[in-house]
Amino acid sequence: MIVFKLTVSKSKNAASLYVAQSFYDDGVRSSRIIEKLGTEAELREKLGGRDPYEWAREYIAGLNRKAKEEKEDNPDILIKYSPLKLIRKDEQRSFNGGYLFLQRIYHVLGLDMINKKIADRHKITYDLDSILSRLVYSRIIYPSSKLATYKLSTRFIEQPRFDLHHIYRALGVVAEEMDFIQAELYRRSVSGLAERDTGVLFYDCTNFFFEIEQEDGLKQYSANGKDHKPNPLVQMGLFLDGGGIPLAFSITEGNQNEQVTLKPLEQKILADFGMAKFIVCTDAGLSSLANRKFNDMGERSFITTQSVKKLKGYLKGWALYSDGWRLPGSEKTYDISNLYRDKENIDALDQDEFFDKVFYKERWINDDGLKQRLVVTFSLKYRDYQRKIRDGQVARAEKLIRTNPTKLKKSHQNDYKRFILKKSVTASGEEAKKTALSIDEGLIGDEEIYDGFYAVCTNLEGGVDDIISINKRRWEIEESFRIMKHEFKARPVYLQRDDRIKAHFTTCFISLVIFRYLEKLLGEKYTCCTIVDTLRGMDFLEAKSDGYIPTYTRTDLTDDLHMVSGFRTDYQIVTYKQMKAACKAARQKK
Repeated sequence: MIVFKLTVSKSKNAASLYVAQSFYDDGVRSSRIIEKLGTEAELREKLGGRDPYEWAREYIAGLNRKAKEEKEDNPDILIKYSPLKLIRKDEQRSFNGGYLFLQRIYHVLGLDMINKKIADRHKITYDLDSILSRLVYSRIIYPSSKLATYKLSTRFIEQPRFDLHHIYRALGVVAEEMDFIQAELYRRSVSGLAERDTGVLFYDCTNFFFEIEQEDGLKQYSANGKDHKPNPLVQMGLFLDGGGIPLAFSITEGNQNEQVTLKPLEQKILADFGMAKFIVCTDAGLSSLANRKFNDMGERSFITTQSVKKLKGYLKGWALYSDGWRLPGSEKTYDISNLYRDKENIDALDQDEFFDKVFYKERWINDDGLKQRLVVTFSLKYRDYQRKIRDGQVARAEKLIRTNPTKLKKSHQNDYKRFILKKSVTASGEEAKKTALSIDEGLIGDEEIYDGFYAVCTNLEGGVDDIISINKRRWEIEESFRIMKHEFKARPVYLQRDDRIKAHFTTCFISLVIFRYLEKLLGEKYTCCTIVDTLRGMDFLEAKSDGYIPTYTRTDLTDDLHMVSGFRTDYQIVTYKQMKAACKAARQKK
């Protein structure tokens, strides 16, 4: 009986070796990849020059022997159910196994050992690791309050080993060890999963609101809250590494200026993480002169978004001037005003040819005691994108004027209501009693001037392509905030004590680290929603005395989850012995 076989996938530059499993699906023989052994070159180096194919055949022969023994020990199971017997009252029959794929990364990152160090230091008698792991798994699969998390964690195949009051005691400890957890998690991730790209660090801030009205401690009201909600806020500052994996975070008062949050967290990275040389990439909201100067010291550098609209007059004129533009990799200069000329004009540039191109111009400036390089880009595609967004906002403003003008309230900087112009109407010399609403065409014209333009400031001297490429990757930190807020439901926050608030966001941070690694292991082929929904739906029906019957749909994603994790739970029935082995495999360090 041959269950496993060697499969080789060859490309132009390498040959990759896989273990394939044969099986029958509705009477049709098929196969699936269950393990990647590595490329021929990787295996040859790992095996000290031994023939990779010979080693692979021996390895697979061992798998077949083991499969034969397990087949003899585990004959097909016949389960009988009666349509006349009631199920037992209060007996749990459904369990989730999706957390096992998170548990695999949790243990590779050594979070269980981090918890052991903390427990020993605080002389904790309850199971801190069981608590923190369940808070992390539940944040991804069943995001909810701490009370609900305690109840929902009983849905996992491996049951929790703590009581509810232990969770609240543990939150204080986790908050106290917040910095230690971050530093240890970074150190262990470098040696555990893969090298981390710390040459570039992305930083940004966001707000999380509370479902309470009283402000105190970290919870503070802010007129500049990004969610524009009348609730107390806390502010999270987050660093991602160049690969999109979270590196460090901080929690500060919701009314604090976000520009002053970067330096303290970066100093913590310098002190606790042993890092000294990196490029910090931020958006315009964090691009204060002080932050730029701080990252112009030592071996650090910066790339920060610069508002063209807020440039000094002489620089704004230079940035918007139509002549002197280049394309990366070329010394030829262009006049971008020719992009708007009729094709019959001898100087006209073909818009179709240049639609996907990015023009740039650059210069060094030395203002306010800082020498930095200003790089301005122009793109027809970006121009059209900005116009499309604005057209949609103007259409919403027009609809509000027509249908419900009484709902017009104070608008924010990027709110569509900014295009509504209020004008008092009155007879000469009389008190104004009516207000006429119209679209502010002047404001639209003022904004159109900047359509398609984008600028960054940096102290780097490298190629423009590299600078633009690094800055483009800032979207990953925005996506990380979105994942925490929407998929992980990190807001609204219901906790009141500052230590418990810090612990809450520590578990959110750990969850994000684990989830981002899972995305990378899966080849970044699946959306966040697809992964979360799949893990949440990987349920099993327990067949008493026999094992667990998967009730989820097997898909390409579930196949990939099993392949990268090194165990399988998608057999027609998973015996207790097999499930125990899968749980053990999910706790392996390698």
